[in-house]
Amino acid sequence: MIAAIYTRKSTEQHGVSDEQKSVARQIEHAKAYATKKGWAVDERFIFSDDAVSGAEFGKRRPGLLRLMNALKPKPEFQVLIMSEESRLGRDRIKTEYHTQILAEAGVRIFYYIEDREALMSDATSSFMQSIRLYASQMEREKAQQRTYDALLRKAKAGHVTGGTCFGYTNVVITDASGKRSHVEYRIHPAEAAVVKRIFELYVTGHGFQTIAKLLNAEQAHCPRARPLSKPAGWAASSIREVLLRPLYHGQQTWGRTKKRLASGIKRPHKRAEQDWLTIDVPHLQIIDDATWQEALDRWNSVRAVYLRGTNGRLHGRPTNGRESPYLLTGFTACAHCGGSVYVRSRSHGRQRAFHYCCVVHYQRGPEACPERLLLPVPDVDRAILTALEQDVMQPAIITKALEKALHQLQQDREDPDQRREVLTNELRHLETELARFTQAIAAGGSLPTIMSAMQEREARFQKVRGELAMLDGRPADQFDVGQVEQELRGYLKDWSSLTSRHPAQTRQILRKLLPSRIRLSHDADGTYRFTGEAAVGRMLSGMLGNQQGKRVGVPNGI
Repeated sequence: MIAAIYTRKSTEQHGVSDEQKSVARQIEHAKAYATKKGWAVDERFIFSDDAVSGAEFGKRRPGLLRLMNALKPKPEFQVLIMSEESRLGRDRIKTEYHTQILAEAGVRIFYYIEDREALMSDATSSFMQSIRLYASQMEREKAQQRTYDALLRKAKAGHVTGGTCFGYTNVVITDASGKRSHVEYRIHPAEAAVVKRIFELYVTGHGFQTIAKLLNAEQAHCPRARPLSKPAGWAASSIREVLLRPLYHGQQTWGRTKKRLASGIKRPHKRAEQDWLTIDVPHLQIIDDATWQEALDRWNSVRAVYLRGTNGRLHGRPTNGRESPYLLTGFTACAHCGGSVYVRSRSHGRQRAFHYCCVVHYQRGPEACPERLLLPVPDVDRAILTALEQDVMQPAIITKALEKALHQLQQDREDPDQRREVLTNELRHLETELARFTQAIAAGGSLPTIMSAMQEREARFQKVRGELAMLDGRPADQFDVGQVEQELRGYLKDWSSLTSRHPAQTRQILRKLLPSRIRLSHDADGTYRFTGEAAVGRMLSGMLGNQQGKRVGVPNGI
């Protein structure tokens, strides 16, 4: 008999056995159990989810998704081995459902810790299975409560319950034996001086963006960019966060947000204000009472005026989901700093002239990015669309890509698990490399070099993730290449006319064509340049899916 193995390690590590804390250990013991029973374990059918809560199902459990997909049209294994019930899940209803699907597919489930088979053949067996799953769900809820209680005790004691905070240093406190006890904040003098300057500038009438530019011009200390690929420096949003943080006034607030729903699914959301915990921490106060009150009064005054001007809405930006009126916003970035490109206008005779500009330069100052761009919108639109028309949007080119896609899809259909294993290993390798780059930045490595390497790895990381996601698509055995080619020719006909008459539709096409942003730069002689990649895979995915009646995955590299 062929045996499959499913393992899962939860993010909750409190009150669980050592067996549940290691995926590798679970696989090792499951293989030993299979050998004892005389079963053969096929490496293709080892499914794992690492650091995933038992309450999570669906796309958050790629290993479980692979297991359930392996049941169609008929499983190639007859036995599934797990350590115990809770590895499949800690939600009683969803776990029972997945167990039933496995049973209906003819797969027998064994738990090696108890050397027991999960039986669903009669009412008594089903009832006992439900009782065990109920106990597992109760244990998950108890673990959640234990975690909450532990964090609550830390918060009441004034200890750090999260990450770092600008203006403070995290100090590890040890007990008499030298063992780590907890973490406390200590005021960071240099960063605290920046916090004070922000409040001083704000109460004297400066706006968020003005303050950000002043601090960047002074090369003041700033919070670490998250993610690290973003440009470092102050922005209007980070100035706002500083002004609204009560910790600088000597009050620590805990419990504003909750990471999970009551069901255990990871979905951050706000708690009710009456559930917040606020404690006084005068030793951490950076801003005096008078300055804090002045800043608060100005904030309330400005906010009231703003709400009157936006009819009571908290955000002035449109919420109707309309496309940008400018063709390339969202698809372009500054080649110097990697920041987004947006559109600014200025007087040009009796009319306004519109230009693509670097948002980092104009909102954070030239110290954050010296490249302002200032590229005429019509010229850039015309140049990039012409390049796409000549180099990408040609029927012959896309037909060749279609043939390549069909060939690769056929290969993936023949052995999808082997391809998935290769991609999974590459994904893990990229994650390790990105973590090392982060450590190198923290250690003071060459920032431009590291950031360039990180951007390359992150781009590849996204491509691999996309191809992994598309492996779940089941391509048809045959496609009418001629029909798709005819559809392509009609789709690409009069490309230039489409871009001028229907910019919203053109943006939809660009969204499919461009896997990453086009990088814009401006030479000293007035020449502007752009570099980027185009991939027709997602366009072909839709066309092949129309023939098949469902979505068909096309590899990202096409």
